[in-house]
Amino acid sequence: MLLGTWNLENLYRPGGPFGPKDKAAYEAKLAALADVVTALEPDVLGVQEVGEPEALSDLLEAVGGIWHAALSAHPDGRGIRVGVISRTPLEVLADTRAYPAPLRPVQADDSGAASDGAGRGFLAVETVTAAGPLRVAVAHLKSKLLSYPGDRFFPRDEGERARYGAYALYRRAAEATALRALADDLLAGDGRRRDVAVLGDLNDEVQAATTQILLGPPGSEIGTRGFGTPDRGDAARLWDVAPLIPVERRYSRIDSGRRELIDHVMTSHRLVHRLTSAGTGVPDQEPRQELRLPSVGPDPAARRNEPGSDHAPVWVRVG
Repeated sequence: MLLGTWNLENLYRPGGPFGPKDKAAYEAKLAALADVVTALEPDVLGVQEVGEPEALSDLLEAVGGIWHAALSAHPDGRGIRVGVISRTPLEVLADTRAYPAPLRPVQADDSGAASDGAGRGFLAVETVTAAGPLRVAVAHLKSKLLSYPGDRFFPRDEGERARYGAYALYRRAAEATALRALADDLLAGDGRRRDVAVLGDLNDEVQAATTQILLGPPGSEIGTRGFGTPDRGDAARLWDVAPLIPVERRYSRIDSGRRELIDHVMTSHRLVHRLTSAGTGVPDQEPRQELRLPSVGPDPAARRNEPGSDHAPVWVRVG
């Protein structure tokens, strides 16, 4: 089984304020995305930045074959949302943007307005694959790409940049906490016997504090001496598969020329010990070959008419 996650980058039909300007640009984007999905051959794939359900249907039609899809009913202000596509039927277990009690709303801007939930909903599904039942949560946490009042992408001064960076961090930390609460529900205290995965664009790297929130009890990380030693944390722990990705390919986006791994696959104890490989891009590429990714800047609208995505898929194989 191949399990993965991919940010599709603003998948909208043409003509709206966020999607491609014309049909030709839209068809080029669909063709580029479909080529990657076809080469990836996923059994279950978490997706982010789906702008319209119809656009995802167009993509799956371009890929061909029988697919099952589920999408969150909680998009952000631009209309983008998370979802799952699968070769096997999907049952939606949860679709929520709520922070867990007693976590309070967090400051979101200079006005003092507060964010009382995730900007984009978290979607949890269950499917039965050839390897057995699998529970998956998909998320897209608050971006590090900052926006400012008046639809600006550049700050008036460094003080404004610092404040809005802090507001984004507050929100991303709260969202990571909410996603961890959803993972706890899916694990149900039984990660040694349940296949559970948390997938998505977490908008931060492996060692970031917000990413670490999701892992649960510390210890037993892949590549450490404790990995093969059972302990009491195994039932609740999640393992980030990043150490299994060849170091030359351990990135999923390029930001201002810097490679970063901000898209993640995290798995339960039962699942992590059956992983046979992990990677970014598509599996048949030479591990030392560089990913064909653009370098993105602070303005997400700059790539409106570009084909493909500014992210690479992150995937694992399960034996």
